[in-house]
Amino acid sequence: MSSGFSSGRGGAVVADFEAAEVSILRSLVTQVLGLVAPGETGDDPLERALGIGAAGGKAPDDPVLARLFPSAYQDADESAEFRRYTEATLRDGKRADAQTMLDTARPGRSELTPEQAQAWLRSLNDVRLALGTKLEVTEEIHDEIAMMSEDDPRYPAYVTYDWLTYLQDTLVRALW
Repeated sequence: MSSGFSSGRGGAVVADFEAAEVSILRSLVTQVLGLVAPGETGDDPLERALGIGAAGGKAPDDPVLARLFPSAYQDADESAEFRRYTEATLRDGKRADAQTMLDTARPGRSELTPEQAQAWLRSLNDVRLALGTKLEVTEEIHDEIAMMSEDDPRYPAYVTYDWLTYLQDTLVRALW
């Protein structure tokens, strides 16, 4: 198993991964990249140019997308209006972060700039949120994994989620 991330020189972050780990990371981030594809924009040319959403700011039905793009307000109308003006930009940012991760994920030791490391942090968070939502992760996840048989079909996904949590922790520590 890799050591994850550590602090480098001049604010850089050192990433250390085995080839199989890079393959898993690439697969997971590619799946999230597919989820955050550009949303529909309005018919109005100005709305299209500004990336204003056409769906009237409706919250996603998919629980994973709802977790990745949560409502900003409790009031449905206020939340819809906010979503209409911001979701396209949020999607663009998530795609850019995921692409940075895909472009820089390599087996062995490599250095990430502080900006690349921040993109990794955001993208790892998105991957964890997506997987955690699918797995219906609770605060008791560590207890669940400890009690789970390795023959349980859910075991690999839960262990992957736990590994992603470890990676995120090492990245946060390397950045700060």
